[in-house]
Amino acid sequence: MQNDPLSHGLWEATSPPAPPTEPLTGQVKADVAVVGCGYTGLATALRLAESGAKVVALEAVEIGFGAAGRNVGYVNAGMWVMPSVMLKALGPTYGERALTLLGDSPRVVWETIEKHAIDCDPVRNGTLYCAVDAKGVAEIEERERQWAARGAPVRALDRAETAARIGSDAYRGALLDMRAGTIQPLAYARGLARAAIAAGADIRTQSPVRAAERPGKTWTLRAGAGTVAAEWVAVATEAYGGAPWPQGRREQILLPYFNFATAPLHGDLCASILPGREGCWDTHKIMTYFRLDRDGRLVVGSPGALRGTGLAVHRAWAKRALRKIFPRIGEPRFEHQWYGVIGMTRDAVPRFHRLDENVVTFCGYNGRGIAPGTVFGRVLADHILGRVAEKDLPLPITVPDRPALPALREAYYEIGAQIAHLAAAWI
Repeated sequence: MQNDPLSHGLWEATSPPAPPTEPLTGQVKADVAVVGCGYTGLATALRLAESGAKVVALEAVEIGFGAAGRNVGYVNAGMWVMPSVMLKALGPTYGERALTLLGDSPRVVWETIEKHAIDCDPVRNGTLYCAVDAKGVAEIEERERQWAARGAPVRALDRAETAARIGSDAYRGALLDMRAGTIQPLAYARGLARAAIAAGADIRTQSPVRAAERPGKTWTLRAGAGTVAAEWVAVATEAYGGAPWPQGRREQILLPYFNFATAPLHGDLCASILPGREGCWDTHKIMTYFRLDRDGRLVVGSPGALRGTGLAVHRAWAKRALRKIFPRIGEPRFEHQWYGVIGMTRDAVPRFHRLDENVVTFCGYNGRGIAPGTVFGRVLADHILGRVAEKDLPLPITVPDRPALPALREAYYEIGAQIAHLAAAWI
């Protein structure tokens, strides 16, 4: 996108094309304006359109331009933190609601893909959270205990079973979550857009929202070369947001992450690595994650940005990491490389904000965008439609906060990832 090979990499090269769209021109009226066309915005627009509402979705660049088109493609249940942390952060009422919704969120993604025949390479064979040491084993066992107590199909694997599933003895164990799986993430976003348009949504790309005003009961959004008048506004820009409602972006620390994809593996080599095609990540402090795509490319990634010295540092690290995990792979040859940012809240828990009268948003996915974005988008739509009252939302209404020294912390994460990847053979 925008002639940048480092933005979407493999996913842009292998995704079906986006549905045709045009920039906003003239004056348009709608019941709801959706700002942002990632998973949340598109799921909101789809749900609204299917319910008969007139919806206009505005995207500053292209469908899936933000994190929706840059991530590794894991459809995970829950958030990064354990259920006990969610309950402590949100309290028993909202904590239980959020855990129930997010624990079931992969099912909603799979059903959405099937219902709308979205061509995005879904693999419903679980994910593996891999333990690198005794501390990691204790963590996956505790995660198993907490999720199993809630009836989730999770299981801690021993070293031998982990090695059989991964095709490597690099890890001491893994947590298998059968709710989860992998997809081609940009293809999923484009498929959601196609489904929303078919349901009646009006999607306008290359139409950044520059200003918003509400002289009466209707909002007027100035975007592209036109305006949208709507009673409600759903803001779905997450870590890539900006004016006129930057609050959700401002309360998050941006963590960069990158991906490299090898040339397709073939024959016995491909068959011996991740034979079940589970998505994997590990308990390293600076995590490593890896998966296969549909054509047998091995995708590997970690925190860090592919700019400046970071490109060479992280590329060299990715080669070392793959040789460490899969020694028989030899010298990896990368065909694609790309990176983006994740928005991290101070407690790694998502937020619901009422940014203004009839302006609502979910944000703070902390690296878990696909499934939470899908279900939170549906909740936004149902709230706007009057089906879900504020008191019944899965998250409490909160005021956006401001983290201390955000620019300094973001620079620390980017530089720190380079130092860590440069200093260690594999971490």
